[in-house]
Amino acid sequence: MKLIQRIGYYLGGFSLGLIILAFFLNGKKTSCSYGPDARVLKNIRLKKIVYSNNIHTQLTTYHVDSVAINYVLKKGNINFPESNARQKPCGMYQVEGSYNKKDIVLTVENCDSIATITNFRIAQ
Repeated sequence: MKLIQRIGYYLGGFSLGLIILAFFLNGKKTSCSYGPDARVLKNIRLKKIVYSNNIHTQLTTYHVDSVAINYVLKKGNINFPESNARQKPCGMYQVEGSYNKKDIVLTVENCDSIATITNFRIAQ
């Protein structure tokens, strides 16, 4: 069998496998969170999210609702130089994201069973 035939069979089988995988995984809630940002954000989103007392007044002042907070926690980025992930007992993370042309910065205290949003600001 010539090399070109082998490559043809390989590519045919590979493309058939991709089609089968796309069929089986279509509509499933699968995610590929391999990067550090994605893993931390997924860990925060899986926990119960609690707002500290001063956050409620800030949210009403800036006309931001919980949908914006959830969007930033889903699509935002972790600012690791400003974060303190090794802090005991709960790590502190600074999450930055954009929602409706507003740059939002959240400070999240990530504990074992709960994630508390301790600070909120609109970046200029």
